[in-house]
Amino acid sequence: MNFNPEIEYQSLATIKNFQEKKLQEVLAYTNANSNYYQSLFKKEKIDSTKIKKIEDLQHIPFTTKENLQRYNKDFICVEPSKIVDYITTSGTLSTPTTFAMTDKDLDRLGYNEAISFTCAGGKPGNIYQLMTTLDKRFMAGFAYVLGIRAMKASVIRVGNGIPELQWDTIQRINPDTIICVPSFILKIIQYAKEHHIDYKKSSVKKAICIGENLRNDDFSLNLLGKKIKEKWDIQLYSTYASTEMSTSFCECDAGKGGHHHPELIICELIDENGNIVKEGEYGELVITTLGVEGMPLIRFKTGDICRFHYEPCSCGRTSMRISPIIGRKNQMIKLKGTTLYPAAIFDILDNIDFIENYLVEVTTNEVGMDDVTVKIGVKEYNEQIISVLQNRFRAKIRVTPHIKIEAIETIKKIQLPEINRKPIKFIDKRK
Repeated sequence: MNFNPEIEYQSLATIKNFQEKKLQEVLAYTNANSNYYQSLFKKEKIDSTKIKKIEDLQHIPFTTKENLQRYNKDFICVEPSKIVDYITTSGTLSTPTTFAMTDKDLDRLGYNEAISFTCAGGKPGNIYQLMTTLDKRFMAGFAYVLGIRAMKASVIRVGNGIPELQWDTIQRINPDTIICVPSFILKIIQYAKEHHIDYKKSSVKKAICIGENLRNDDFSLNLLGKKIKEKWDIQLYSTYASTEMSTSFCECDAGKGGHHHPELIICELIDENGNIVKEGEYGELVITTLGVEGMPLIRFKTGDICRFHYEPCSCGRTSMRISPIIGRKNQMIKLKGTTLYPAAIFDILDNIDFIENYLVEVTTNEVGMDDVTVKIGVKEYNEQIISVLQNRFRAKIRVTPHIKIEAIETIKKIQLPEINRKPIKFIDKRK
């Protein structure tokens, strides 16, 4: 199978025509098989056969996370006997969102990861060490295994955490690539230093990084990315994905944004009023999945804020590239007149050596404005810590949140509850 699709090298006009044919297939399929979209089209008096162009999608209402949670089973397009895997993703309501996957969906998922890894220089014979979980109904870990298997490379399923086991595995099996959350790389570097492991001479040459930004908007490495590179000069590839998309955007060697896979997903960017933004502007990412059998989505609002880049990449691909995600729409903070997202605060805290862990908590004050408290777990306390942090915040984001020193174990219990598969860094207590 070709994991370097020709469509990614075609003109933007050719890509658009290709996607519009795929769009008509999705609309016909959902109109025939999805209770949710059948009801929506009927209620809104939408003739889906008249939706021919990507611009015509604007006649269809958005699908939200709340819709997915409230009408979850109505999105399923197949009989229960065709479902081979159930996956869940967290949501804003109490009811979890379940995704039903068919054999075809798992094949598509593996194909998506194979072309993404190939984009990042992967090839048959590579050895990938998986430092993320496969359990807890997590899509990504399973997707990586399927993709690596499809491209005839090797995978070592170590799972998340446990630096000692990670290094034991690296030394025993000699993987060339690790897949992990980038901040975890700093933890395994620290472990290596403390246990006299010559990590710079290990077999690991690159890292596929998930869940956290590595780059600034201009694609230069952010503070976290720089800190990793200064300590360990391996290749870093940033990725972006979500369960709802069943698709990933992965960087190539150029490191200029995650490449769009036109055969798997249609992307739009919208403003606060739901209108398409002008080219080059930031907006909320809205997606329509292509080739999904179990639970296809039309115009799903991801909540993630980014922008698109359309100039050809030096790797030869002409498909759109997505910028780093600057934040989630519902997490935007207005602190002392400055608009920012939690990621800007994370970027500062991740680059300070004396910080072991942290939580960012936002509340509403007595006059209805946002208040931000950063709770810090420090390796060794001294009286200058708060002053140092205040100066860092002023220099980077121009405003200073409240800073509170907490016990490392206290933060750890909140940050890593057993039922979660991702560490909690941000707690929103706003009214």
